[in-house]
Amino acid sequence: QVQLVESGGGLVQAGGSLRLSCAASGSIFSTYVMGWYRQAPGKQRDLVATVTSGGTINYSDSVKGRFTISRENAKNTVYLQMNSLKPEDTGVYYCYARLRRLGVSAWADYWGQGTQVTVSS
Repeated sequence: QVQLVESGGGLVQAGGSLRLSCAASGSIFSTYVMGWYRQAPGKQRDLVATVTSGGTINYSDSVKGRFTISRENAKNTVYLQMNSLKPEDTGVYYCYARLRRLGVSAWADYWGQGTQVTVSS
């Protein structure tokens, strides 16, 4: 079994900052991509940022220059530093990982349970 456990969400005023963390645990052989998606009420789940094990980073245009993603490969942990938050950043933030389990040859996608981020105006 693999689990992705997020922490760090909450309520913040516009212009403020939050830091999200997500740790993957379980029978993991290798983790390729880790990242964050978010889902606002009534909308689809959209990419926020991802980072590969080699350090290649991809950001949504809406968060470039404000959010920073990083990871610790040895700990299978990914972080999202969110600065200059806006009300439109409000939503449930989901941790994502593409990884291989021990004894399994195929890569698979895993999701965390989600953490709420609310930015008040």
